[in-house]
Amino acid sequence: MAFSTAVFWIFAAILVFAALRVVTTRNPVHAALWLVLAFFSAAAIWLTLGAEFLAITLVLVYVGAVMVLFLFVVMMLDVNFEDLRKHFRSYIPVGATVGALVLVEMVLVIVSGAGAAGEGPAVPAGSNTKALGRVLYTDYVYPFELAAVLLLIAIIAAIAITHRKRRETRYQDPGKQVKVRREDRVRVLEMPSEKRP
Repeated sequence: MAFSTAVFWIFAAILVFAALRVVTTRNPVHAALWLVLAFFSAAAIWLTLGAEFLAITLVLVYVGAVMVLFLFVVMMLDVNFEDLRKHFRSYIPVGATVGALVLVEMVLVIVSGAGAAGEGPAVPAGSNTKALGRVLYTDYVYPFELAAVLLLIAIIAAIAITHRKRRETRYQDPGKQVKVRREDRVRVLEMPSEKRP
């Protein structure tokens, strides 16, 4: 067995084990951490396959952003998971059906890919990140920029929709602070002195 094959099987076993722990762990925070391990294992497998751009994207986007968001949501919401687990058995038929369909699709992809293994396109020289960047910023530069503008509009719209002015928030006006006079802030009172008896 070659070294690369052994590394692939080690990371694949870690990935399967971590994925099983995501589903079987009772604590949602622990499940999220097992999912982080699964993402790292998948990124390592992609690195062994020569897809370093996908590997680093998986680590940066999913582990760096999405999993942090998941952990914040799980920790901030006080969800009673015991009530959700009471009806766990009712989800088994749907979950088994979806799992069987995914398994059939994977088998079909593997069988169809094994027959056409020698018919793939030529691998470009250099890394696949360089090839992806060359294609993305030359052939598809306008669709890429259009997608970026649409995402920016969606972010601005989401902020505008959810932004509300709170009554308890106090605002400062620097213009009024600069124009203030001493007489507006300080009042001098003249009071007669008191004599002790």
